[in-house]
Amino acid sequence: MKLKKPQITKGDLKIVFIDALGILAGSVILAAGMNMFMVPNMLAPGGVSGISVFLYHILGMPVGLTIIVLNIPIFIAGFIILGTRIVIQSLLGTLLFSLAVEITAPLLPAATDDLLLAAVYGGVVMGVGVGLVFRFRSSTGGSALLSLILAKTSGISPGQALFWSDLVVLAMAVFVFGSEAAMYAALSLFVSIKVIDAILEGLGLAKSAIIITRCGAEINEKLLYELGRGVTKIQGHGGYTGEGREVLLCVVTRQQTAHLKSIIYAVDPTAFVIIGNATEVHGEGFKKMQQH
Repeated sequence: MKLKKPQITKGDLKIVFIDALGILAGSVILAAGMNMFMVPNMLAPGGVSGISVFLYHILGMPVGLTIIVLNIPIFIAGFIILGTRIVIQSLLGTLLFSLAVEITAPLLPAATDDLLLAAVYGGVVMGVGVGLVFRFRSSTGGSALLSLILAKTSGISPGQALFWSDLVVLAMAVFVFGSEAAMYAALSLFVSIKVIDAILEGLGLAKSAIIITRCGAEINEKLLYELGRGVTKIQGHGGYTGEGREVLLCVVTRQQTAHLKSIIYAVDPTAFVIIGNATEVHGEGFKKMQQH
């Protein structure tokens, strides 16, 4: 029996095209952050990009070319240790980022010579760039790929590996550019991480509520008709008393949170309520689920 070859549909090509555009946009934004804020102010943002900033100011080596050269041994190790899939996904982002840095360098002058402004705004711009590249299932290689290699070979988590690899570069910055520049670079790295998290996980503009109550039917009705939000009902029992309780799960916008609490309090002041941030919500009443 012959196996049919998997067919590539127009939908598949559309997803690949959108991913490529997203990676390109993220790479250009990341390059803009490097050329406008980091490189002219001698801020080493960690990882391979940070080392490329060192070599640019010490030896005059082009930043984009240095990023490619430094990534070569990392990609070779990645092929051997991690396999081809992860490395190929990172290859496009790395090449586009390196090219974008070289192409935009003569076009984008330094935005500021104030180290604090450069650290904060550089961190924001670079965080947006990296976040977009990650969002579209790629990376810019460097310490991101190195962290996966270290995690596989040493047993530490990828997050810890990324932290330590960036920390080594920041420590080097103390000796190359001085302690003040290194501290601003650390601030920029912190801002970038927060922006990346916001792009990947959302801004927490929705709130999820778990309501444990004896008055489930009445609260359910008010949430449906006063807030216009759907409710999921779950039957629960107290772990100590064994008494039956209704558990209501509801997601509302941040602006509706106060109204939600007032409804619950008016119906059942003794209800047990847990309200937390919902970083992403897909479905009716919120944004439609999309394939990424």
